[in-house]
Amino acid sequence: MPPTLPPPPVEQWPIPRFVLQVGDLSHEGAKLFFASVQPHDALHEAVLSTFTILYTPKTVPRKMQEIKLILRPMSGVAHTCGSDTHREIHFALEWIKTNAHRAKDEIMGVLTHEVVHCFQHDAKGTCPGGLIEGIADFVRLHSSLSPPHWHRAAPTDNQKWDAGYEKTAYFLDWINTRYGPKTIHALNLAFQDRKYHRRIFRDLTGRPLRKLWALYRESFSTGGSPRQIFTPDPPAKSESEDEGYDRIDPDATTEQEPSQQTSFDEQR
Repeated sequence: MPPTLPPPPVEQWPIPRFVLQVGDLSHEGAKLFFASVQPHDALHEAVLSTFTILYTPKTVPRKMQEIKLILRPMSGVAHTCGSDTHREIHFALEWIKTNAHRAKDEIMGVLTHEVVHCFQHDAKGTCPGGLIEGIADFVRLHSSLSPPHWHRAAPTDNQKWDAGYEKTAYFLDWINTRYGPKTIHALNLAFQDRKYHRRIFRDLTGRPLRKLWALYRESFSTGGSPRQIFTPDPPAKSESEDEGYDRIDPDATTEQEPSQQTSFDEQR
């Protein structure tokens, strides 16, 4: 196995400007935040994690000028909104307070997840929400920031591959381990200039999505670790045989204006 290459020097990455806004300095969540992390360093680390896992210095998006972190009283956990050049991350102070026993790790985990939303590609607004969230948690997982309640567990009978968050993240991690360590990296890049279609999974792995999901489910009964394989299935005789793909009508798909782009709230 060839040696692992060191990450590119920090100066090769387009680090945006970071801005902080706090809605209530007297809130216990705000006090915990400042006692646990240095805001600039925390955001810088989250951005670098996103860049090194999903991009190279040649492929990384370079339009982002500013990320504003807003700590405020609100429901839920966190969400992002904004444009290709300016993004806001809204982070619930109550959530930080609730996780006081592991405040630093939870803060870094949530920030990393939300920073991914600032930079990941979304297939021109057509990528399934569960996959968007799964890729964000895939980066969190590969940054060693998974929370204690995450478990690599067998999917339930009615669970879908794009259930989202850590459920989809573990599926993506299995794909990444089995089909090559840059597979999810390539999946994200494929969404830069094309609309979503399940066929992308066959393009990257040689197997249709339905087969990948079945193999992933079977892996829990065999008890073995995923091994790298690169032997594709034989080509399908027809699209219906291959997958039963999602079909997206280009005329019915409305892309979001950049100023309206918003990620799903984390409600975990």
